[in-house]
Amino acid sequence: MRGFIGFIVMIQGAAGFIGQTFFDHAWGLLPHWFELPSIAYVGLFGVGAALAVWGDMDKKRRQKRAESGAA
Repeated sequence: MRGFIGFIVMIQGAAGFIGQTFFDHAWGLLPHWFELPSIAYVGLFGVGAALAVWGDMDKKRRQKRAESGAA
């Protein structure tokens, strides 16, 4: 679940940064509720990437533990 949420946050961060930097307004859902600076969207992308990596590492750790327990 962390990986999925991280992926969504990464998309929102990237869309907000690209839209605000290269076009006239930020894209995505967040600009409907919040007015954030461009650096905040970069931070959201980083947080989303960290969540996605954390979720993937946890999933691999659980698979490895299950394999070693079954053997």
